[in-house]
Amino acid sequence: MIIIFCGLPGTGKTTLAKELAPLIDAVILSTDKIRKQLIAKPTYKRHERELIYDVMTLIAKYLHKARKNCILDATFNKEISRQGVIKKLGLSPNQVFIVECVCPEDVIISRLKSRRADWSDADVSVYRKMKKIYEPVKGMHITANTLQLPHITAKVVSQIIKKK
Repeated sequence: MIIIFCGLPGTGKTTLAKELAPLIDAVILSTDKIRKQLIAKPTYKRHERELIYDVMTLIAKYLHKARKNCILDATFNKEISRQGVIKKLGLSPNQVFIVECVCPEDVIISRLKSRRADWSDADVSVYRKMKKIYEPVKGMHITANTLQLPHITAKVVSQIIKKK
């Protein structure tokens, strides 16, 4: 199974993914981490973004074929990007879960201001730019309010996923 985590920077995607992964025996693939490991000084240009998402998709496809659960941790800020990765993976809707991470803006800004030694370069200015273009998830998905304690939210998400 593949779980797509999406949401604006600072909404707690990575934190929740780290809590959820051991509950469902999953590997986390993070665009932030892949980017930093492949590109010493990222520019965040379109071609670079496409490369990072293609690498993540390729690894996810390999893990899925090996029957390993996988969490894709990325912004996936447009519906077309979420649907595009599902199509590239060749998955049916019942083989993938979309988890949209949300929380109040004041919490997001506080988290972004206190980030240290993180794979992500997103700060408050990046958040504000992305907020203008972010498209909420349209179809079936799980909305995870990350204001709650991460281990509790992860447990609830894992229970929903395991029921399907």
